[in-house]
Amino acid sequence: MIFAINHRYFTSRGHEPDVVVFAQSTDHVSQIVKYCASKHIPIIPWGTGTGLEGGVTAPKGGVCLNLSRMDKIISVNPEDFDCTVQAGVTRNALNTFIRDTGLQFPIDPGANASLGGMCATSASGTMAVKYGTMRENVMNLEVVLADGSIIKTSGLKGRSRKTSAGYNLTNLFVGQEGTLGIITEATLKLHATPEAVLAAVAPFKDFQSAVDATVAIMQSGLPVARIEFLDEKMVDACNRFSKLSLDVLPTLFLEFHGSNNNIEMQGQLAEETCKSFECVKFNYETETDKRADLWKARHNAIYAAQALRPGSKAYSTDVCVPISALPGMITFAKDALKRLNLLGPIVGHVGDGNFHVFLIIDPKNAEEVERVHEY
Repeated sequence: MIFAINHRYFTSRGHEPDVVVFAQSTDHVSQIVKYCASKHIPIIPWGTGTGLEGGVTAPKGGVCLNLSRMDKIISVNPEDFDCTVQAGVTRNALNTFIRDTGLQFPIDPGANASLGGMCATSASGTMAVKYGTMRENVMNLEVVLADGSIIKTSGLKGRSRKTSAGYNLTNLFVGQEGTLGIITEATLKLHATPEAVLAAVAPFKDFQSAVDATVAIMQSGLPVARIEFLDEKMVDACNRFSKLSLDVLPTLFLEFHGSNNNIEMQGQLAEETCKSFECVKFNYETETDKRADLWKARHNAIYAAQALRPGSKAYSTDVCVPISALPGMITFAKDALKRLNLLGPIVGHVGDGNFHVFLIIDPKNAEEVERVHEY
């Protein structure tokens, strides 16, 4: 059943495990790992199954170790801006729990992913430009190694912001996707909830201008919280799927976090910068509901892209380059789409040089799938 959840993200079902085990505790995980190690049985950790990398497929069968029931929030320390959670706690669950503290966990990959999975994949997202990725926000991890032993990557307590004692094991285990060990607990940094939030939509004549404006905004020192790029095909898809009425042009979605005193000034400076790079217009979104609709449309982009071709599947690329190389890389991607006659709306976290091409294909069309592989 759980693999049906993940099926919507891939062009095929892939490989499934022989058995699914729902872990209840770190000791339980340790016992399972010891047994599987003694029998040379592969283990595939599972959080919520929302990752696009295919890490939860089981090419050699084995045991799927589902961590979703390890969902306790162990501690929250508002005065220290940190918390400790089990691996199965989701991003939304944590933010709901800490809402009244005036704090937030801002890393937002789009899906309501498990925090253990976000650590394991070094998740990023729309707010990485201001708050960093998971790598910058993980302080300590509890990990079960391949022999079943349990370690803390930053020591037993592991809540200090700085240490020079030994190797940086935490960074080693963030992004290892279960290949070095299974993350069962994480201590994470929290951030203050901003007093004021301002969003904006800025369409441009061409994508080169949009990327140039992005670089200029980043270089200006403006504390932008989100800056997302959508090409004209992606904007068209979002208009249809999310009932928006945006100009069908290469577009930036922006968001600023700050105080009531400075948030408007941030927006004005961003507007001036964008208009110096042939921005067609600069529309502000100050109402909470309208901002939510805007970012919901961005997070639903992959579904919007699929809706352009009913019955299709989306095959997503995930490329990150230096920001200066972004225009050339997107040009290359667009030229390849045209040459191979593929439909591929483009969206990206341009603030850190990351973008996705959503290749919309018929998985039953072998010739088309071959062109996707060539892409």
